[in-house]
Amino acid sequence: MHQYKSQIRDSMINELRDKVTRKSYGRYLVKMKIVHVRSLKNQTINFDFPVTALIGPNGGGKTTILGAAATAYSSIKPRQFFSKSGVFDESMADWRIEYDLIDREVNKTDVIRRTAAFHSSKWSRNAVDRTTVVLGVSRTVPASERKELQKCASGTFSVDEAAIGKITDAVTAAVEKILGKNIAAYSHIRVDNTGRVSLLTGATDDGTKYSEFHFGAGESSIIRMVMQVEVAPKNSLILVEEIENGLHPIATVRVVEYLIDAAHRNSLQAIFTTHSNDALLPLPPEAIWASIGGKVFQGKLDIASLRAITGRIEASLAIFCEDEFAAAWIRAVLRAQNQLVIAGVEVHPMAGDGTAVSINRHHNHDPAVRFPSLCMIDGDSRQAENGGEKVYRLPGQVPEAHVFDKVLEADGEHGRLIMRLHQPFGEQVQKIAALRAVRAANRDPHLIFQQVAEAFGYMSLDVVREAFFTTWVEAYPAEAQAIVAPILHELAGRLPAPEADPGVAVV
Repeated sequence: MHQYKSQIRDSMINELRDKVTRKSYGRYLVKMKIVHVRSLKNQTINFDFPVTALIGPNGGGKTTILGAAATAYSSIKPRQFFSKSGVFDESMADWRIEYDLIDREVNKTDVIRRTAAFHSSKWSRNAVDRTTVVLGVSRTVPASERKELQKCASGTFSVDEAAIGKITDAVTAAVEKILGKNIAAYSHIRVDNTGRVSLLTGATDDGTKYSEFHFGAGESSIIRMVMQVEVAPKNSLILVEEIENGLHPIATVRVVEYLIDAAHRNSLQAIFTTHSNDALLPLPPEAIWASIGGKVFQGKLDIASLRAITGRIEASLAIFCEDEFAAAWIRAVLRAQNQLVIAGVEVHPMAGDGTAVSINRHHNHDPAVRFPSLCMIDGDSRQAENGGEKVYRLPGQVPEAHVFDKVLEADGEHGRLIMRLHQPFGEQVQKIAALRAVRAANRDPHLIFQQVAEAFGYMSLDVVREAFFTTWVEAYPAEAQAIVAPILHELAGRLPAPEADPGVAVV
C-alpha cells in the first residue's frame, strides 16, 4: 500500500479551516438544516471546510443535499433538482430547508437566515444572490451523443476564425496538473452566437488536430469544468455531481486538489457527490458528510463501509474502528482465529472515534439491518467504552506505539520478527538496534511503521505492519484474546455449527 501524499500543503488546509471559522467570506453557505426533503428529516449539515464531499449509497440522499444547497440561491430554480410531476409527487408536501448564510452585502457582520419551503404546489423562498455553477453528470456525455453538437459532426463543418479561442493559461495549467497531459495547443470554438454551444479541439504531440468527438469523456469534462470554475466570480458556489465520472483514480484525486486550490485562490465554495475513496483523500475529515438511511454523519470513512453500514452485504458482524491501522490490527487478530470467524466479519475504518461510535450506534438501531455491529476505539479515545452500545477499547493508548513497543519488549520473538521483515537472520542484533533507533527518533507514533519501512530500504508498509501484527499476536495471546472476546460474543449463534466428526458417535 502506498501512502497518499497530497499536493495540497497542510498550511493551506489549516488556512481554509480558519477562514471558515472566522467567517471571512463575502458569501458562504455556513449551515443547512433539512427539515424535510425526500427521506431526510431534521438533518443538519455544517460546511466547516470550503470543499465538501457528499457520500452515501445510491438513493441515500447525496443529490438531495446538493440540491438543497443550490436552492438557497436565486440563480438556481428549485425544479432543477426537485421537479414535481403532478399528482405523482404528493410526497413534496411540507418540504422545508433552513439556511445560515454569509452575505456581506446584506449583513456586514453576522450570518443571515433564510428558508425554502414547498407549499401549495410551488416553492416559496427568500433566496439571496450568488453565482452558482452546477456541473451535472451530463458533462460526461460524449460529444457524439450531445444533440446540440450534431451539426458539428459533418465533413463540411467550419466556423469563422474569430469564433476559435485559445484556452487560457490558467485553465491550461490546471488541466495539465489534473490529467497529466499538455493541452497548450487545444482550442475552444463558439458554435453559436450565444456561446452556449461550444466545441473543444485538441492536438497530438506531432501537431495533428482533432475535435472533441475524439476526446475521452473524462478529458472533455475536466476541461469544461475547469473553464467554468476559472471564470466564476469570487465567492461563487460550485456544485458537482459524481466528480469521479470518467476519471482515472489519480485524476480524481487531482481534481479535488484543484478545487481546494481554487477555493484558496478565489474564496470559492465547492460541494460534490462521489462514490470514490480517491476523491476523499485530499480532504480533512470535517469536509466529508455521509448520507445513510435518512441520517447524515460527518467524518472520513471508507466508501466500501457504506455497504456494511446499510446492511447491504451478507455478513455476520461489522466492526467499525478509528482508522486503517486499527482495522489492520483487528484483521490480524482475526486471522489467528479459525477461518469461519474471518469469513463472517467485515472491519471498516472510520477515520475518527466519534464517527466510528455514531455509525455503530446508527447501524445497531436501524431495523432494516440484518446483522449487528460493534465499535473498537483506540485506548486514548475520549469516547466512552460501553458494552450496552457495543463500544470496546483496544489495548494500550496509541495503537501504533503499543504494538511496536510490546513487540520490541518480547526478546524471544525478535528472530521471527526479523525474518518476517525479510531481513537476514544473522543480522538480528543490528536490525533490532535499528528498530530501537527509529523509536528513539520518532515524534509521532502514527508514522513509526512508515519510518521503519523507509529505514529498511523502503519496504512495503503492509509488510512491516503485518510482521509486527503477527509477532504481537503470538507474543501476547491474552491481549489478542481480549480483542477477540466481544467479537466472538456477538458471533455466538450466528455462525454455522462445526460439522460433526463422522467417526464419533453422538449420544
